Amino acid sequence: MKKSYWVLFLFIIAKFILQYVLVSPEYDLQRDEYLHLDQGNHLAWGYLSVPPVSSWFAWLIKILGGSLFWVRFFPTLFGALTIVVVWKIIEELKGSMFAQILAGLGILLSVLLRLNMLFQPNSLEVLIWTLFFYILIKYVNTEKVQWLYWGGLVFGIGVLNKYNIAFLALGFIPALLITDQRKIFRNPHVYGAGILTLILILPNLLWQYHNNFPVIHHMKALSENQLVNVNRFDFLRAQALFFIGVTFVIIAGFYALLFEQSFKKMRFFFWGYVITIALFMFFRAKDYYAIGLYPVYIAFGAVYLGMILEKGWKKLLKPICILHPILLFVPVYYLAFPNKSPEAIVKNPEWYKKFGLLRWEDGKDHSLPQDFADMQGWRELAQKTDREYTKLSKTGNTLVLCDNYGQAGAINYYSKAGVKAVSFNADYINWFDFSKKYDNLIRVKDYSEGMEELKDTSPYFVHSKILDSITNPYAREEGARIFSFKNAKININNRLKKEIEEVKKEY
Repeated sequence: MKKSYWVLFLFIIAKFILQYVLVSPEYDLQRDEYLHLDQGNHLAWGYLSVPPVSSWFAWLIKILGGSLFWVRFFPTLFGALTIVVVWKIIEELKGSMFAQILAGLGILLSVLLRLNMLFQPNSLEVLIWTLFFYILIKYVNTEKVQWLYWGGLVFGIGVLNKYNIAFLALGFIPALLITDQRKIFRNPHVYGAGILTLILILPNLLWQYHNNFPVIHHMKALSENQLVNVNRFDFLRAQALFFIGVTFVIIAGFYALLFEQSFKKMRFFFWGYVITIALFMFFRAKDYYAIGLYPVYIAFGAVYLGMILEKGWKKLLKPICILHPILLFVPVYYLAFPNKSPEAIVKNPEWYKKFGLLRWEDGKDHSLPQDFADMQGWRELAQKTDREYTKLSKTGNTLVLCDNYGQAGAINYYSKAGVKAVSFNADYINWFDFSKKYDNLIRVKDYSEGMEELKDTSPYFVHSKILDSITNPYAREEGARIFSFKNAKININNRLKKEIEEVKKEY
């Protein structure tokens, strides 16, 4: 085996070790993870907010036992494979081992450590974008048609993972057209690869059609409620911070693509970046949507720096380049990850506050960063729900109805009593089981919306009470109330079906 592959193996080991130590045991999963994991229990060719690929891995995690180890394993694997693909890109570009080590460190000690903490489509998305760019480079260098079909296959999987990959096509098609590589479109196999992509995504398109294209409703809601608040300056600032340890490498990559003759064939990558970022900014995309762009530019920059630092006194700059991402990662390690207990952060909030990490989307400072607070209180909710569910189920079928997908998914993931909680929120609206007639109801309500629940719902049941609430002071869901309703006076199923119809009318 090549010496460089032994070094690559060490990077992979380091990646797995880091990902498993960056989250302290005091933290639960993050709310989005519960939804994606629950999709593995309801396999389909599409969902309201995402395509189906993440559900396939969720199903595999379930088969493997569903433990926290396996939930963390797959995003970590995708992150490790991203390093592998960048290694291969540099190899294809005839880069040195110095270039591979520099790029490997830049990707290892970057925003991907945050991204790969969570079981979401984002980790696989970055790998797919990087792999697609590798395939594109291989085709430009060899002009072998097999790479076009590999590209069609990878792009199709990318669509089935996250629709965000459309920005890659919208950015790089015009970039190819304005450079010498426009000749690619004269190759009929490009359209054959496009047909392969279409065949792959057809089941999802049919699912969207039969379900009235909920992706349009989801994108509209996202645009109105979240993207409208995106600040374009903050978007650009975030781009510089994602791979802060190797920002200089990315800049070197842009320079090489524009001015170095040996990179001329790849010049369309520069314009591809410019156009794609412009599109993201125009549509007010979230800053992390663009993360998948950067690994390939780190590869270009590392190869170029390896070339210009090869001789004379410039060789002395190599150790500095290697140390730069390591030294910048040290403060990031202590602040950007949930590797300290909530109590430790609350006792020492100064640096968190200084960097604005305690500021939530409501514009106020809180005791924990919002992402960390989103990983608190879920086990408590599931345990308290389980206890009441066990009691009520002795008297009849019991439905657990939650306000949001995080509550429902967390209860389902941690439940020891076999609870299958649902919600009118997200995909849970399609997962109600009406084969049972429900006699009892456990209702989980957000703190801000829970005050009137007992008054509104108790007339339909013989017995009603406020059971408990989330008491974890660090949880974003702190104060969410749990209500217990026993012995229904009406047919709950009919009432639920009417409410589901009302919600679905929106899309």
